[in-house]
Amino acid sequence: MFRSLALCTLLSPLFAFTALGQPATSPAAPPKLGPYLYETKPDDPAFASFNPRRAPQPGELLLRKGDRLAICGDSITEQKMYSRLIETYLTVCVPELQITARQYGWSGEKTDGFLRRMEKDCLTFSPTIATLAYGMNDSRYRPFDVTNGQWYEDHYTAIVRKFKANDVRVVVGSPGCAGKIATWVKSRSGTLEQHNLNLCALRDIAIGVAEAEQVRFADIFWPMLQAQVFAPAQHGATEEKPYRVAGSDGIHPGWAGQVIMAWTMLRSLGLDGNLGTIEIDTDKNTATANGGHSIDSYADGVATVTSTRYPFCATGTLHSENSIRSGMTLAPFNEDLNRFLLKVNAAEGTKWEITWGDQTQTYTADQLAQGINLAWEFPKNPFSESFDRVDAAVAKKQAYETLQVKKIFHGPEGKKDFDTAVKETEAVRKPLADAIADAMQPVTHKIAIRQVAGE
Repeated sequence: MFRSLALCTLLSPLFAFTALGQPATSPAAPPKLGPYLYETKPDDPAFASFNPRRAPQPGELLLRKGDRLAICGDSITEQKMYSRLIETYLTVCVPELQITARQYGWSGEKTDGFLRRMEKDCLTFSPTIATLAYGMNDSRYRPFDVTNGQWYEDHYTAIVRKFKANDVRVVVGSPGCAGKIATWVKSRSGTLEQHNLNLCALRDIAIGVAEAEQVRFADIFWPMLQAQVFAPAQHGATEEKPYRVAGSDGIHPGWAGQVIMAWTMLRSLGLDGNLGTIEIDTDKNTATANGGHSIDSYADGVATVTSTRYPFCATGTLHSENSIRSGMTLAPFNEDLNRFLLKVNAAEGTKWEITWGDQTQTYTADQLAQGINLAWEFPKNPFSESFDRVDAAVAKKQAYETLQVKKIFHGPEGKKDFDTAVKETEAVRKPLADAIADAMQPVTHKIAIRQVAGE
């Protein structure tokens, strides 16, 4: 008996028996425990109730040459601000990738709304990569509850899976934070902190969706909440001149808050932010350049450079919630994404004037040896005019995309004959898209260095 039982066990482990002839219970695999990682919290009472999961770090470059990017989201996306920052950045800062983009913002939308319309509105145009920014409306402007959290997870997962089924790479974005309770929502309830705790919980759920589906994640909530707490003091806000990262209505960020959104989305795409370096050696009397920039000539301390890549140009005051340049102080946008460096080898202890365009700044030899970021140090520079032309063309195209989708695809023309509506609107959109490429032209500029007398 035991011999036959042993033989049975050898032939088929699934049919193992005990000595009493009863099926044996295989030892259960131990559950996987941890790790249990949290974000580091600032030492400020405003964060006492928040314990957000640690967000996954950006990976290698997700973009591929010729990608068609779909920027999807609710009314915050329909503002066409962070979406415009993203498209302009991809056009001028990484032109070699030849990325094109469309924005699909829809006011008031939740994940279920986009899930219903994504087939026609978005997949019709065969995107290859998509960013998602949902959760503000999905929070329903009330304290968190588990059932609604599951609802959000299910619908966000369904969107991701539908994109993946169509060979679209995905970035799952979290909601942002709220600066005040939305005044226009009749069903709103709870305190502002409860609403933000709900948004933080949805953020953590979005991380879970990204991890389960093995796609990228962009954390909007946590950096925006920190900026909301610290930016007013950082920028000298007063009651008469507030600094509201989440916008005047507490939900729709102005340009400063939108920079945070663009920064986290672009980082999640794996961009390294190295936009080129110009190096001048005062001993050897030489100049070199890389990363889309070439030296046409160098003589008497003046380098003439032709660039096919632009830095991201941001003018405006440093202390306004509606300034892109101010937004760059709320997140490491320049450090992570916008490094256009000038390095100069000069005698130790000397000082040098750097003139670029109409501006002149003075730096020590040590600062120049480490490299100065021209993109930040010279807000108005020889790229500004060309940059503005590209950005204006992007804004015009994205404005039409809202009209195309919301008014025509979902209007009488689209309901009557969707294919014809697509064909006719694409004929209008094409020259708007072409205008972006036409505006992106090489820029020839001069950088002059001069030693400060007596140094």
